[in-house]
Amino acid sequence: MSYKNYPMVSRIVFGRGSLNQLSDIIEPKRLNTKAPFIFLVDDVFQGNSWLTSRIPTAYDDTIIFISANEEPKTSQVDELVEQIILSHKDRPSGIIGIGGGTILDLAKAVSIMLTNEGEAKDYQGWDLVKTPAIYHVGIPTISGTGAEVSRTTVLTGPEKKLGINSDYTPFDQVILDPELTKDVPKDQWFYTGMDCYIHCIESLNGTFLNAFSQTYGEKAYDLCKEIFLDNNLSEEESQDKLMMASWHGGMSIAYSQVGVAHAMSYGLSYLLGTKHGIGNCIVFDHLKEFYPEGVKLFKQMKKRHNISLPQGICANLEDYQFDIMIDVALGLVPLWENAIGKHWNQVITREKLKALYQKM
Repeated sequence: MSYKNYPMVSRIVFGRGSLNQLSDIIEPKRLNTKAPFIFLVDDVFQGNSWLTSRIPTAYDDTIIFISANEEPKTSQVDELVEQIILSHKDRPSGIIGIGGGTILDLAKAVSIMLTNEGEAKDYQGWDLVKTPAIYHVGIPTISGTGAEVSRTTVLTGPEKKLGINSDYTPFDQVILDPELTKDVPKDQWFYTGMDCYIHCIESLNGTFLNAFSQTYGEKAYDLCKEIFLDNNLSEEESQDKLMMASWHGGMSIAYSQVGVAHAMSYGLSYLLGTKHGIGNCIVFDHLKEFYPEGVKLFKQMKKRHNISLPQGICANLEDYQFDIMIDVALGLVPLWENAIGKHWNQVITREKLKALYQKM
């Protein structure tokens, strides 16, 4: 049997206020004074000097503020790459993403497409990237997605929503500064935290489960219960632990996979533009058949934090629209194999998926 030789983030800093070390970390990676660092920053921080004053720009370094209101698209990656190439004569020294999953995924994708020919959509899939990405750094400002540690960058393309899954995708450096999550709105905190929780449930209940995935998944699961159910932590402890839950939840799927909730939420996102965290929550709420204990606990967490999920988002869809979502979901074969097993397509029919989507 041949085992996958997975890459991991090679360098990581953890600690409150560790963003202040960014200059010391990246400056030795500067290729020359004309090779800039490009900072991709969530535009929620535009005008927020508490964060922006600590972004260490020099020479031709550039900050690009990006809205995270929509899921990242392959066309958006191509536009950013073109903007960077046209604005600078030299290839950048590195790409630094500061934000949530959307910004981190864009940073990973841009760093790949600066060294690989063609368009981002050409690389949606598994192990299609041939040339190493340029140096890239991830700095999450919200916890739960696992984007800071994963080997994928999830993008919506013209035909599908699918990640660039490759050995060159993971960040070279991650800075985990829990202080950066202090102003996250409560609903967003919950939805993104549940992304982490759902990673754990899908990994721990999957057919791909092994000791590697289980060890990380169980730790993240325990942390999620402590944060979202026990509720005995101070705000700082909660921030610290959710950041580590996100890391462990992301690692739990490195040697396994996610499952039904992610497959179906990709369909919602592709057709309706539903954001990943809330999309996972909307889907997971209806997956008692697949994850009975996980869904039971999820509903308790939802009640504990007084979270109301959107209802009826698929109520007025036409048959062809359901078909689009079902096609996207069914295209994610490794997710279904993990969730159900090798013969998943005997269980997961188009009719079954349509019935589930109609509940949402």
